[in-house]
Amino acid sequence: MLVVDGLTCRFGAKTAVDNASFSIEPGRFVGVIGRSGAGKSTLLRMINRLETPTQGRILFEGTDVTALKGRELRRWRSRSAMIFQQFNLIGRLDVLTNVLMGRLASVPTWRSLMQMWPQDDKATAISALEQFDMMPMAAQRADRLSGGQQQRVAIARALVQQPDIILADEPIASLDPRNTRIVMDSLLRINKHFGITVLCNLHSLDLARTYCDRLIGMSAGRVVFDGAPAALTDAIARELYDLEAGEVMDTAPDVVPAGLEPAYGNAAIA
Repeated sequence: MLVVDGLTCRFGAKTAVDNASFSIEPGRFVGVIGRSGAGKSTLLRMINRLETPTQGRILFEGTDVTALKGRELRRWRSRSAMIFQQFNLIGRLDVLTNVLMGRLASVPTWRSLMQMWPQDDKATAISALEQFDMMPMAAQRADRLSGGQQQRVAIARALVQQPDIILADEPIASLDPRNTRIVMDSLLRINKHFGITVLCNLHSLDLARTYCDRLIGMSAGRVVFDGAPAALTDAIARELYDLEAGEVMDTAPDVVPAGLEPAYGNAAIA
């Protein structure tokens, strides 16, 4: 179980996350929602330890993540795989090598520098690309792919880390509706098929209601809602998003994700 206990992050006089507390059971698909600047990205970056909390604790299976250093911290970052809005691929490298980068924590540095990856790691990377229909692009440079294709490669890279948790920070913010659906379907498939916990920042409330089984709403750095999508009424959503409400409540993909059907306002694999 992931436990966030009184987590706070300040940048000078600005408080980005203010005393956030919640726990997430294994295998959940949790959406973190809220307007721009609510603290969603900082929250995920603290969980991965890309940002250092000012106070509070992050616990995972009884381990104090906030106290980790060195090798143990690198291991935690491998177990809590990040997916970024801007993909964070190495454009000059081919797709397969980018996916293999997800194995860096598990191989000696010299192997990665010489690109002498173990055969088992290559097989794992190929399997991940096949799952997201990206194997035909394996030899292409990453910077020649479309945005949606690059994000699928980033998801495959996260998957080969063999993580316990995937932290997706606005993974569909720069994508068109078709690629938005493909990427969100991919995250949901990972969650349901592998049982990997997904914590996903989403600006679109309709997407969050469609894909997530639980929502955490943030405003001005504070957690102001935590519950099932069905419990988030339009009135609460308007209060949560304020002036942005009209932008986020009508942006879900036109087609229900393939293989999914709504259940109490959620999406689940049939």
